[in-house]
Amino acid sequence: MFRKSHKSNDKKRSLVVRDQPRSPISEQFRTIRTNIQFSSVDENMQVIMTTSSGPTEGKTTVNSNLAVTMGQQGGNVLLIDADMRKPSVHYTFRLPNHVGLTNVITKQRELQDVTHSTDIEGLDVLTCGPLPPNPSELLGSQKMKDFLMEARQEYDHIVIDTPPVLAVTDAQIVAGLSDGVVLVVDSGHTEKEDARKATELLNHTNAKMLGAVLNSQERKASNYMYYYG
Repeated sequence: MFRKSHKSNDKKRSLVVRDQPRSPISEQFRTIRTNIQFSSVDENMQVIMTTSSGPTEGKTTVNSNLAVTMGQQGGNVLLIDADMRKPSVHYTFRLPNHVGLTNVITKQRELQDVTHSTDIEGLDVLTCGPLPPNPSELLGSQKMKDFLMEARQEYDHIVIDTPPVLAVTDAQIVAGLSDGVVLVVDSGHTEKEDARKATELLNHTNAKMLGAVLNSQERKASNYMYYYG
């Protein structure tokens, strides 16, 4: 299990890895990145999906900072907002969201035409784009599979943000297309039963569960660094 601890009053949607690269929290995100890379020696963890059991658990903040750490390490990284219900990656990076993933999947636009470069070298962001009436069907389509195959050829690492597992089936669908899944759990908000149920649903998709990030944990003087167990 991956565990990340930090104070619960950290600024929402903060790119702390970019803005405070020497902080303990940034170091924890770098350790998460390293543990993901070493989580399966014999398999390539190219496409990583992050999700949570419910809303407001910090999954977008976690995956955005994770994508930044991957970009800082080198190589080409693509952060995809596949939350077609309530997208928020564009808020985190202060990007427009007029076009994006939905346009690419429906063959209205080409991938390279709608990705956004960021101030992190090597990191591109693909926002959600217009909200479709049928998110689950779109994510489960052959066109989505074709898009990810194209993205795999263009990028070394791909990080995908999805809706909460217990809310809709979208995350389960994307999990089946990913190499590994990270579940974000809020220590002061997530019910144990909800986290357990979310894990079971993801396991039913044969997704490879890499671990969980424990979010919003109060930092203690003797126990404030990142743990792996």
